[in-house]
Amino acid sequence: MTDIESRIDTTRPHTARIWNYWTGGKDNYPVDREAGDRIRALHPGIGEYAKADRLFLGRAVRHLAGQEGIRQFLDIGTGLPSADNTHEVAQRIAPDARVVYVDNDPLVLAHARALLVGTPEGRTDYLDADLRDIDTILAAASKTLDLSQPVALMLLGVVIFIEDDEESYAIVRRLLDALAPGSHLVLSHTVTHPDMPDVDEAVAFWNEHGTPKLTQRTPAAVARYFDGLELLEPGVVSCSAWRPETPAPDVAMYAGVGRK
Repeated sequence: MTDIESRIDTTRPHTARIWNYWTGGKDNYPVDREAGDRIRALHPGIGEYAKADRLFLGRAVRHLAGQEGIRQFLDIGTGLPSADNTHEVAQRIAPDARVVYVDNDPLVLAHARALLVGTPEGRTDYLDADLRDIDTILAAASKTLDLSQPVALMLLGVVIFIEDDEESYAIVRRLLDALAPGSHLVLSHTVTHPDMPDVDEAVAFWNEHGTPKLTQRTPAAVARYFDGLELLEPGVVSCSAWRPETPAPDVAMYAGVGRK
């Protein structure tokens, strides 16, 4: 057994593997599928959140690479590789785009080494690090990315794992402070919303049985991550409502894109 394999716990459900299950992936275990089914029973639409978040990622990256000229992406909290990962979307538009992925899940690391291969013109790298390890992330990312030039900081569904509000805001601010003007923040976050009470029940079930535990925030609290940035239209909204190709129902995963 390799060191990576020894770190994979198949006895408890894990958010990255459940997310993978909900999006039709194969990189999950029976414990993840069981938990995923129980959560979906509490909130039948929750599987759509994963799909909506993934589609938002694609639309945001296409906009940044195609319209904003961004050629560098720092994707923290990558999750398990699936169709249309950040580097695939970006390098389809700009083959010379550079992407650095960051995650601390051993299963993600095991698959990232095999799957996250970029174009010959661009570069794709992977860091085994926690979101809180800011200095480590920036030092390692700077070997692939030029931090004196604009970077898209991708934080999709990851700051939900920082329970303390002020710590989570400080982490995002420190990362942005290290990036050049013209950089963009792309962030999504599970919300608590009075119109979606079953989401709270599903999250409570997850926090009792799964790992790592997650924190919901209000839409206003999610918008606070973009303080000081120029928010791109339509602002911080349900990720299914951020520049969709076709109308889709709102989900309790809010997202936005802001320019430094």
